[in-house]
Parts: sequence; C-alpha cells; structure tokens
Amino acid sequence: MPVSKDEFRAALSRFASGVTIVTTTDAEHRPVGITVSAFASVSLDPPLVLACIDKRASIHDWLTEGTHFAINILSEHQEHLSRRFASKDQDRFSDLSHRTGVTGAPLLDDAAACLECLVVGVYPGGDHSIVVGQVESTTLGEHRPLTYHRGCYGRLA
Repeated sequence: MPVSKDEFRAALSRFASGVTIVTTTDAEHRPVGITVSAFASVSLDPPLVLACIDKRASIHDWLTEGTHFAINILSEHQEHLSRRFASKDQDRFSDLSHRTGVTGAPLLDDAAACLECLVVGVYPGGDHSIVVGQVESTTLGEHRPLTYHRGCYGRLA
C-alpha cells in the first residue's frame, strides 16, 4: 500500500536539515533563487553536490537548462531569507545585499558557506528534478548554520 503525501511529509519532517538557497541567473542575467532543504553532498572526488528542485518552481528551467548555480548555506540569523526565497514573490533579490561569484552565480552575503557549481547532470525525480553540480569554488563564512526540523527553524546549541 503506498504511503500518502501527508504521511510521507510527516515522516520527513523528523529529519533535521540545513537550509539553503539555490541561486542562478535568468536569460537576462538577473539573479533568481529559491529556498531548498533537499540538498546533499554526493562525492569528494570530484566534488559533487545535488539539489532537488520542484518542477513547478519559478527557477526550475533556469537551473536545469543553465550552466552554473550556487548553493548558499544559510547562517542561523538568515531565517528571514529562507522565508523570502520560499515565497511566491518573483523579485526576491530586491534590496538584498549579494555579490556575483566567479561562476556568475549570485552569492548571498553572510551565508555560512557558498558553493559555486557547474551543472553536470539533471535527472528525473518524480515531481522534482535532481540537479547535480560539480563544485568549482567555495566561500566560507564564520556563522553557524540555520536548521529546519518539524516545520520550525532552529539553531545549533
């Protein structure tokens, strides 16, 4: 018997995760991004990561058809950014302090870490696409990461 969406969501909410914002640029080279908790490391050699992106997400096509993206691992004081980039607002970068990384991907200021990636594969994952990136550059911050568990944001003790 298949598991219902509600049961599956409730079970996954028991897994504490970090919070990221995946960023890239659109066809006019404007920054775009979305909050993503489905992020994982894949390999050390070569350095690979993955992010799972809902096919209905506003930046889905820019990520799956583009060449580069960034994973911005949020700091404990950036809950407001997670909420902002999870909203339906299309202009998420309005009045937001950020910079352009070496790959051209937008990087968020004060993140715990930023990973700039070359898209090396896009794979089907049900209602999501699994975007695999080879890490080409990293920026390390000094802040602790923001966490998410059972529908609530948290901080490490």
